[in-house]
Amino acid sequence: MASIRVRERKDGGTTYTVTWRDGGGRNDPQQDEKFDDDTSAERFRDLVNGFGQHWPPGWVKGKGFVEEEPAEPEIDPAHMFEAFALAYVDLLTGVQGDTKAKYRKLIRNNMVPWFRDFSVADGELSLTSDPIKLWVNDLENGRWGPHRPEGARARRKYKAKTIRDNHGLLSGILGSAVLKELRATNPCQLTRLPRADDSDSDEMCFLEHWEYGLIHSRLVDISVDAADMVELAAGTGMRWGEITALQPRDLVRRGGRPALRVQRAWKYDEDGGRYMGPPKTRKSRRTLVLTPRLHDILRQRVKGKGKEDLLFTAPMGGAWQPATFRRDYWLPAIEAARENGLTKTPRFHDIRHTHAAWLIAAKLPLPAIQARLGHESIQTTVDRYGHLLDILDAEVIAAVDHALTQARVVYTGDVAEPSREDLAAAA
Repeated sequence: MASIRVRERKDGGTTYTVTWRDGGGRNDPQQDEKFDDDTSAERFRDLVNGFGQHWPPGWVKGKGFVEEEPAEPEIDPAHMFEAFALAYVDLLTGVQGDTKAKYRKLIRNNMVPWFRDFSVADGELSLTSDPIKLWVNDLENGRWGPHRPEGARARRKYKAKTIRDNHGLLSGILGSAVLKELRATNPCQLTRLPRADDSDSDEMCFLEHWEYGLIHSRLVDISVDAADMVELAAGTGMRWGEITALQPRDLVRRGGRPALRVQRAWKYDEDGGRYMGPPKTRKSRRTLVLTPRLHDILRQRVKGKGKEDLLFTAPMGGAWQPATFRRDYWLPAIEAARENGLTKTPRFHDIRHTHAAWLIAAKLPLPAIQARLGHESIQTTVDRYGHLLDILDAEVIAAVDHALTQARVVYTGDVAEPSREDLAAAA
């Protein structure tokens, strides 16, 4: 049984020591606990006796009963947002290396400062819908997240399309966590995103015919090779990476007409290295009929070349580098065109947009434009160029007016129903 031993201290005080054998056996180890007053000692002695000559549960020697701190939640480091998101990108298939590099950059710059302390799995640290909504608002208003990188510059406000692209990547990451059964639902599904409206089309620049002609003429003064590439872009809507990967074997005929087969493009791996591969999408593999002038330009370029040589080569040989073309040819031509009235600042890719605008102005149907540009879905064509269709308003009004006029002729009760011959004459 536990007992109390009383001892006088040198300072005049008294120590009350409770002693017992842990377990109560004669050979069990001796234990003790000291107190400054007899009441506390007696209470502790009774506890020891009540727990069968053992330390009372929760009692810490020299401190008494200490409330246990809640255990830290057990979180798998691989389920923390940054680690899981980067691993998700690593496992993506059917995605170019440069696209993976872009995704990693978006994760580190546009997500980790907000979601660094969250887990993708259900639990105490789980990423939920509310932090995602705050994140969307911050991107839209140009604010940093809670973990702004040291020395980071002020953020710019993102447009609706950019926010949607970022949100789409985040949704894919969290959707992967759902498929791995780490969480029950994808919180991105509860996010209302900013509407992608016409303001996003401001990034595209459409050139009038005279504006394109002004730029092209200045390019001719600088480099005929550069001017020919731009003319091919204006006449076909091809992308930079497709034009600079053309080879003599790509010159073909379709329906007896000269044409160009688009079947490869320049791509970049995860380290920024360049290689030649298939075009951007399945429908980017396409055959484009050529004007006689474009055919003549390409026939001249084929002369003396092997079937797998590049049609367009840089001044020092080899493939064109986009940065070199922009710096030494494109921007000087734009500056020269400004001296003659150009006010826009187009990119090379805006020649592709200009080609689409010219086709719409010529009243070509959207499916034909989709096929020429190599869009995987006609929705892409509509989303990108649908706002230009107002130039067809006169044709739309004329068609509707004609249809309603014919309907009135047939069904009005004010006149006798005309014969089939009358209808044919009216049509």
